[in-house]
Amino acid sequence: MWRGYDNWRTKTRNDDSTEVSLTMATVLLLGSDVALLEGVAQTLATAGHRPLLTHTPSDVRERASSSPPLVLLADRALGAEGARIPLAPGGALLLYRSADEPDAPLPAAVRRATLAELTLPLERHRLLALVSYVEERAARVGRTRSPTPPEHRAL
Repeated sequence: MWRGYDNWRTKTRNDDSTEVSLTMATVLLLGSDVALLEGVAQTLATAGHRPLLTHTPSDVRERASSSPPLVLLADRALGAEGARIPLAPGGALLLYRSADEPDAPLPAAVRRATLAELTLPLERHRLLALVSYVEERAARVGRTRSPTPPEHRAL
C-alpha cells in the first residue's frame, strides 16, 4: 500500500487569477518506521515536493514502473532492494537510518548507487538540500520536462 500527499501541494495564483501548482520533485519514501516517514513526508510536502509513502519494496516497484520517482528515500536495511528500483532520468537513491541504529557497512554495489546516507530525523535539512540538488541537476542536464509557455504552444 502506498500513500500520496497530493492535497498538500503548494499553490499560487498567476496573473490571470488561476491557481498554478508548484509541486517539485516526486520523492518515494520506503521503510517500516511509519512515524518517522510521516514526519519526513510532511517536511517534504511543506517544501513543495510530492512525497509518496510505501512500506514494502513490491509496492515501490509497482508504483515506480508506472511513474518513476526522481528521488527514492529508502531504509538502510532495504538498500539492496532500493538499488534495483527504477528512477526517473537524473534521479537518485538516498538511504536513511534512525539515530539509534548501528552504522554497519553497505555492500559495494549499494554504496555506488547511493547518493547519500542520512540519519533521520536529525538530518531533515540535509534531505531537503539533497532533493533540491537532484532536482536542479536533472533540470540542468535536460532530464526533466520543462513546461511550455502558452505563447509557444502549437495550435
